Amino acid sequence: MNAVRCLVVALLALAMTTAARSQEAPKPGPEHEMLKKLGGPWELTMKAGGQEFKGKAIYKMEVGGMWLVSTVECDLFGQKFSGKGLDSYDTGKKKFTSVWVDNMSGIPLLMEGTYDKDKKTMTLTGEGPGMDGKPTKYKSVTEFVDESTMNFTMYMGDAKEPGFTIAYKRAPGKKPSDKK
Repeated sequence: MNAVRCLVVALLALAMTTAARSQEAPKPGPEHEMLKKLGGPWELTMKAGGQEFKGKAIYKMEVGGMWLVSTVECDLFGQKFSGKGLDSYDTGKKKFTSVWVDNMSGIPLLMEGTYDKDKKTMTLTGEGPGMDGKPTKYKSVTEFVDESTMNFTMYMGDAKEPGFTIAYKRAPGKKPSDKK
């Protein structure tokens, strides 16, 4: 009986290995190329709680061109704020995906959504930690004004007014072709 089990396990392992080899690894598509255009350094102005904060962001395509990795730093209400984002495109769902983590929470914000070419706007929705630590709904809207300007708006819970906004400007002297 043990010999039969070993044979069955070996055949299953062989079948799974063959199936895995026959599947082609995902490759970056046009949506990834769109994200890649955001590469490089940006300056940002965040408005929240009636105040304005300055900071910087760096975007870079990584992981074989499948993920746009962002690093954001600024002073926020007198404290150092830092965050990391991972953005990609899920070809199965036909949706953009986003993961955000920062030094204000140990729980990631997970979002997904679509891009409207006519409006040059990406809208993502998802769930993440609220100000009270409990899960809450989030909605972000990013307007791509031109190659050097983005306007980001974040809504939390059922709010009709944004929780905060961020205006991004490509760092002076940097053109989209200068991305690193």
